[in-house]
Amino acid sequence: MLDLLDNVTWHALSGPHARFAAGEGTVRRYAKGFSPILGLEDPDRPDFDTLARYCEPGEHFYAERWAGDAPSGWRVDAETTMFKMIWDGALPPPDPGLDAVPLAATHAAEALALATLTRPGPFGIRTIELGQYLGVFADGALVAMAGERMQAGTLREISGVCTHPSFQGRGLARRLMNELLRRELARGETPFLHVMRDNALARDLYRRMGFRDHREVVVRVVARQ
Repeated sequence: MLDLLDNVTWHALSGPHARFAAGEGTVRRYAKGFSPILGLEDPDRPDFDTLARYCEPGEHFYAERWAGDAPSGWRVDAETTMFKMIWDGALPPPDPGLDAVPLAATHAAEALALATLTRPGPFGIRTIELGQYLGVFADGALVAMAGERMQAGTLREISGVCTHPSFQGRGLARRLMNELLRRELARGETPFLHVMRDNALARDLYRRMGFRDHREVVVRVVARQ
């Protein structure tokens, strides 16, 4: 299972999420409209020539574990590291007071707007189609959400965790995550997530919830020129 987590984007895009992918050979990307993330079978020797056929000039993508020089026709716009964290805790207790609404296609624009405001990670207008997304609404507006993105084997990613600044500090995101954890564990899945190195507060929260560090990897934002 942990070998899948080491290169989970590739295993998702070449496996359960192949229907959401574009690409061929040893390279994949989430199709337009989904989260702009690349899957590379061999991150040490990515086939950017083939990938270029599926990417428009100016499109930006997240790529993990690739640290080589940018090939001709591509550029690196940002580089940092992120932690892959995997669930190692107990089953969260039920939360009957949580008023969570399953997000559907009719909520896509609101979900994208909230993600754009709070920047939980790469997000697209169709990202909520990748799994179950739950939201909390106040006065008809989406104010918090969390959902499922990548899937490989029994691994299931929790992603898109965010809360509108006016509603932070109330534990909404954590409660939504706990509900997703309960559902995934009931399905026999192992939850995991990604957190950027500079997001120490979130990483500390996830540890207290029951996640543990698996490994730290390079992550870049790259673009086709």
